[in-house]
Amino acid sequence: METIISDCDIIGNPKMLFESDSVPQKSAPEMTSGPLPSGKSNNVGLHNSAQTSFSHGKSSSFQNQGSNTQNFRPTVQPPYQPPPNYKNHGAIMRNEAPARIIPIAALNPYQGRWAIKARVTAKGDLLRYNNARGDGKVFSFDLLDSDGGEIRVICFNAVVDRFYDTIEVGKVYVISKGSLKPAQKNFNHLKNEWEIFLETTSSVDLCPDEDASIPRQQFSFRPISEIENVESNSILDVIGVVVTVNPSVPILRKNGMETQRRILNLKDQSGRSVELTLWGDFCNREGQQMEEMVETGIYPIVAVKAGKVNDFSGKSISTISATQLFINPDFPEAHSLRDWFDRGGKDTSSHSISREVMPGGMKNETRKSLAQIKDEGLGRSDKPDWITVKATVSFIKTDNFCYTACPLMIGDRQCNKKVTKSGNSRWLCDRCNQEFEECDYRYLLQVQVQDHTGLTWVTAFQETGEEILGCSAKELYMLKYEAQDEQRFVETIRNCLFTEFLLKLKIKEEIYGDEQRVKITVVKAEKK
Repeated sequence: METIISDCDIIGNPKMLFESDSVPQKSAPEMTSGPLPSGKSNNVGLHNSAQTSFSHGKSSSFQNQGSNTQNFRPTVQPPYQPPPNYKNHGAIMRNEAPARIIPIAALNPYQGRWAIKARVTAKGDLLRYNNARGDGKVFSFDLLDSDGGEIRVICFNAVVDRFYDTIEVGKVYVISKGSLKPAQKNFNHLKNEWEIFLETTSSVDLCPDEDASIPRQQFSFRPISEIENVESNSILDVIGVVVTVNPSVPILRKNGMETQRRILNLKDQSGRSVELTLWGDFCNREGQQMEEMVETGIYPIVAVKAGKVNDFSGKSISTISATQLFINPDFPEAHSLRDWFDRGGKDTSSHSISREVMPGGMKNETRKSLAQIKDEGLGRSDKPDWITVKATVSFIKTDNFCYTACPLMIGDRQCNKKVTKSGNSRWLCDRCNQEFEECDYRYLLQVQVQDHTGLTWVTAFQETGEEILGCSAKELYMLKYEAQDEQRFVETIRNCLFTEFLLKLKIKEEIYGDEQRVKITVVKAEKK
């Protein structure tokens, strides 16, 4: 029987093996008629129409074996080798080149390696805090580069120990290997949407050579006339001539700590003036220096970097922890302001945008009638309204016209908290937690006033009560309860009735229990 092998494709690159090259082979075992085993068929069918015949018998062999048969050596595969394992062998290659210095404005959280070269323009105090994770400390500093870009850098805990003593205002540093996070605009006034958080791996290198291309400070001054329309709590820069400096006074904060406050008045070419309130160390450093200069007839120029706008009784500026003051700076704006002031600006009148009562009388009066308080809904906004009215005292409540107050001093200020009698007939102050033999007496007057449009009730405390009645609360208390001279007491009250006053009022809505009421307080009373 003949088996015809169909045409096949050649796979690979086979090498022809002739009988003379082959090793001696044993005779093939007997084979019965049937298909060729698959292992043998791979040696035939390489040429078109190739034929192979088999003969039956006790032995079978290939015909024409010497001339037509092609044999191929089997392919030898190399032994299996697993892929190389680099685990725990470290990096194959490390880029030791320094990061490229880029502008602050180009920083973003998606950059892998960066560095900035900038000058420190401000350094915050070291602050300590306590939260659920325990105690901690933090400080920050502001940077300015040669392109005018600004950014704040923040350090916490162990990073504070590394860099707090290293950072100096005015020095230039190259900073790298920090992380960028969104800026917290409640505490950060810089014009940058990111903040840099330094880490233990961060690098802060001082540049030994001064770089004149980086300015020492950057300002964006606003004229005083524009501050009147600026939103409260805004942070801005302002420059002006210091025309008055008030003495420094102690202030007791809500947390029980005492600090210093000093109020200055600034004016500029815009025809407006504004109060500048200094807090804390500013009072005894720059504040004391400017007070001495004004007393000798020298009116300094002061540039305020990062002042906070307040709208309590008009618009004013106050210092915060990030504020910087520059006295008589070498700026073009300062030279222009000095030239204006010396050439006649000193004698020009200016309108104050700060309506707080200042020494010398009321300023920036907003005259209203009593009817307008209700008609215009004064006092019902988030901030109090301040107005001046011309009104006549028509009635004064004589029961509970004063209260017993604590006479103890907290710093240079009197406590004035209400006191009560203790079991041993001594006075007790819950705030000071002390007892004493005698207490003080302070006015808490309920006064009815009227003008041509209507009438209303107002409250007058100690100083304004004395301005209205003409005597102290202690004197009036002793007259009624100790001397029991009712006639003189009534006469004192009647003497101020139907007297016309120019009253400065603070109007604010307050909550009493579940009820909202508009409270009107007299902050100044001048007899007409």
